Amino acid sequence: MGLGIAQRAGVPEIVGRLLAARGIGVEQAADFLDPTLRALLPDPSRLTDMDAAAERLADAAQRGETVGVFGDYDVDGAASAALMTTLLRALGCPVVTHVPDRMTEGYGPNAPALRGLVAHGARLIVCVDCGTAAADALAALEGQAEAIVLDHHMAEGPPPPIRATVNPNRLDDASGCGLMCAAAVAFLTAVATVRCLRRRGFFAARAEPDLMALLDLVALATVCDVMPLTGVNRALVAQGLKVMARRARPGIAALLAVAQKNGVPTAMTCGFALGPRINAAGRIAEADLGLRLLLCADPTEAAALAERLDAVNRQRQEVEATILDAAFREAGAQAEAGRAALVVGGAGWHPGVVGIVAGRIKEKFNRPSCVAGIADGVAKGSGRSVPGIDLGAAVIAARQAGLLATGGGHAMAAGFSLPASGLAAFAAFLDERLAAAASLPAAADLVVEGALAVSGATAELAAQVGRLAPFGAGNEEPIFVLRHARVVRADRVGREGTVIRSFIEGEGGGPRLKAMLFRARDGALAERLMGRDGVPLHLAGQLRLEEWNGTTSVGFAIVDAAAV
Repeated sequence: MGLGIAQRAGVPEIVGRLLAARGIGVEQAADFLDPTLRALLPDPSRLTDMDAAAERLADAAQRGETVGVFGDYDVDGAASAALMTTLLRALGCPVVTHVPDRMTEGYGPNAPALRGLVAHGARLIVCVDCGTAAADALAALEGQAEAIVLDHHMAEGPPPPIRATVNPNRLDDASGCGLMCAAAVAFLTAVATVRCLRRRGFFAARAEPDLMALLDLVALATVCDVMPLTGVNRALVAQGLKVMARRARPGIAALLAVAQKNGVPTAMTCGFALGPRINAAGRIAEADLGLRLLLCADPTEAAALAERLDAVNRQRQEVEATILDAAFREAGAQAEAGRAALVVGGAGWHPGVVGIVAGRIKEKFNRPSCVAGIADGVAKGSGRSVPGIDLGAAVIAARQAGLLATGGGHAMAAGFSLPASGLAAFAAFLDERLAAAASLPAAADLVVEGALAVSGATAELAAQVGRLAPFGAGNEEPIFVLRHARVVRADRVGREGTVIRSFIEGEGGGPRLKAMLFRARDGALAERLMGRDGVPLHLAGQLRLEEWNGTTSVGFAIVDAAAV
């Protein structure tokens, strides 16, 4: 089948085979390899309440109303808030923003913060990446301001009684856009609003805002919120990365510089360089620091903000390291006991990093995992799931069953709080609700898509494989096995020495290939690479083009190894 796709789509056979493995047929191949918004962006009006939201935002633009934007402290929340703030200001609206503090306010709208926006003149408040379950808090606005919610979190009942709730995951939405992040929903809202204003003749005397320039924010949020990179998400990220490469947004340009990412940004750049730094502020520092960076128009100020975020991220890594070993030990004991879901908690564990730790546990044990920090008798935590296991629905069910004080999320991630004394009951509930996870292997299966000799790992092949980018959830980067590879030299590099850089060659010598192992702490794989014993190995990993000082070369990112 791969050969047939290759012949009809006019691509190399390896690309055809990789497309076939992803279930992409001849008819879809062109849009997959060249994803465009023209072909894949849905009509915004398909989303329930979208037209009502666009009309109200258009009214605000025509009246020059002050609008409050209420965001969230993660990347999707910051990007969504930055997108809506940028749009509204371009349309002539004064905008005031608020990002809740994770520790003192928690997730989502709260009455004091909403009243604070009203006190600053807001007569319309737009909640982004939150608000679907905030009917009680939004009721505080009655008679003072109207509200619009732009969200993507799972709904469990009717939307709040406000002007509009645009959420492809509300129960009465049939748009089929439920796998979009909030920033993508905000972008569709921007498209709908500009379309509405165009019909009203609003742009007869002023320029339309450049909506395409907002796509760097959408790409960043889509990747960092682990949305599947298929369909319209693929187009949003592919086009957004092109915008990001121009470095026209001072905040993102500064953060790329601080992260020492000088080449063309990729989805991996978003997920591993930009996202953690923006998230760090909401976890352990000033909640709105990421939003301020994304909105910053002055390169000098942006550079200073990016440096602060980088420092906060290093601090976050230190805080995370203090609890990781204990969390791993507790989770490991539960995994050995055959638990379907792993639930761990500890006194003094910082609530701002428990989500990251949950992600690490999920990766290590291939189980949905929840981690909670306990203080003053209250456990506050976050969870991360594996593909096919809907953790958000389980957490919502636990709250409905009276086990949680708060709880919600989506399939791959969730947040919750409860009395610490109830952790065992919550764990038992998840274990029963997510019983299907108990049959998962102890480690996620490594899907290998081809085997190569070291000499076959060329830049030309890497370029062909790269045609399937952007890679991420729903479109994993292909893994190849390099057969009979010998490690010629290896050393530890990086600030913490957690990266092993090695040079490998094939059985008969020949050209050497640089191979990198990231997160290379102590372990059998690290020991084998550092052994320098010349024993041949089969190395599994990803083949990538690398750019450095204007030169392009091929590299290999190691994910596993086996003795020959």
